Amino acid sequence: MASVIRSKNAGPLLLTLDVILPDQAAFDQVVAAGVLAPARMAELYRVSHNEVSVIPYAQALAIKITLPRRHRSGGPSDSDVYGAQQHVPLFDLKI
Repeated sequence: MASVIRSKNAGPLLLTLDVILPDQAAFDQVVAAGVLAPARMAELYRVSHNEVSVIPYAQALAIKITLPRRHRSGGPSDSDVYGAQQHVPLFDLKI
């Protein structure tokens, strides 16, 4: 449903996920469905819901999600130093 789904570092300890929708109707449907709500993102990424920020930007038809990284960027346990592959769990969400 999204035109773009991507992830990237927001510093060494945070990730940001961007979901960009193709039109206002799709944006409204995704926001209304609540599938990107903080509680759902916390469950999906196994973090506390109070560490997740979900901000819809209607003007850009985008939703920005910020959450803590499970491992510090570049640390010994990190498998994705740029945070570029962390958006994949969003692919299976149903609207």
